[in-house]
This record gives sequence, C-alpha cells and structure tokens, in this order.
Amino acid sequence: MPLSLWLALVGAGVLISFTPGAGAVNTMSNAMTSGWARSIWGILGQQAALLIHIVVVAAGVGVLVAGTPWLFDTIRYAGAAYLVYLGVRQFLTRPGPGVGTDGGAGVPEPVPSMFRRGLLVNLTNPKAIVFFLAFVPQFVRPDRPLAGQYAVLAATVVAIDVLVMWFFFATTARGLGRLTAGESGSRTVNRVFGSLFVGVGVLLAVMH
Repeated sequence: MPLSLWLALVGAGVLISFTPGAGAVNTMSNAMTSGWARSIWGILGQQAALLIHIVVVAAGVGVLVAGTPWLFDTIRYAGAAYLVYLGVRQFLTRPGPGVGTDGGAGVPEPVPSMFRRGLLVNLTNPKAIVFFLAFVPQFVRPDRPLAGQYAVLAATVVAIDVLVMWFFFATTARGLGRLTAGESGSRTVNRVFGSLFVGVGVLLAVMH
C-alpha cells in the first residue's frame, strides 16, 4: 500500500474511531465499572468483531447482507435488542461494595464476559458491514495482491481503534470514575450507561 494511501487510511480510521457509538459506550462502561486496565478486554472483543466484519466484506458476503433487506433487518433488530438488554441489565444492577482497583467500582467483571460482550456489541451491528463495504474498497487496489493490502488495512484500523478506545474513551471514563466513587456514584454510573446502551439500541432499530 503506497504511503499516501496509508496516511489517508490512518486519517479516516482516526475519524471513525472518535465517532461515538456502541463500542465507545461499552468501553467507557467497562472502564468505570471494572477499571481502566481491564477495559482492554472489552476493547479486544470489539476488535475481534471488527476483523470479522473486514473478512466478511473481503469474502463478498457483505454484498449479500447489504442486498438482502430481510437478512439485514434481522441482524439489525437482533443487535438493537442485545444493546437494549445490556442497558436494562446495567440500569438495574446494584452497586458493588466499595470501589475496585484501578478506578473500577465494585467487583470487576470476568475477562471472558467482557470480551464476549465487546464482540457481540460490534458483531451484531450490520451497519458496520455495510460501512466497511463502502470503506474498504477505497483503500484496496484490485490490480495488486489483495491479501497483503487487507492485512495492512486490518492492522491499521485495529491499532487505531485500540488506541482511541483505551487512551481516549477509557481514560475519560477513568477520570469520571473518580468523581462517581462510592455506592451512590456506582448507581449513577449504572443508570447513565444503562440509558446510553438503550438509547444506542433504539437508534440502531429505528435508523435506516
């Protein structure tokens, strides 16, 4: 991939990662409830989903999803329902005893659970497939070997998203966590992020 094209990819990747969405909400929620360091596991789950989206688009399956309304809607509503479920569950969660290590409130969530939720939050968003279907071809030259180009694209997008999620969204949430320590603060965090998850889920369901 030429340097000029790669730099354009970096710029686009940064803008995409800084755009708030379900992944950012999930990252901030993890940072405030389980700590900044442990939030990386949810971020890695989100990146695994991102890689799956890229593979799906590269394999041409994305065209099928984008061109099949009922399949697209089925995935879209399933993703929206999952986000609403996460929101309601977090909204109703009782505050844990005290403040956990690394700024997290209460008992940290197990790593597999954080990774799985991050994976599902991004994986059940069919708009991501459609987006990558439009995004990826801009940075791939069909007259050159594709495997290497897709590898560079995936590595670049994942690296940028990890840095933005961990060092911007998780760090921002870490600072807010210090202001919401204690049982009352934990309850506020759960209600705020529970509401955000529900809001993102509703938007995903109603936007076309």
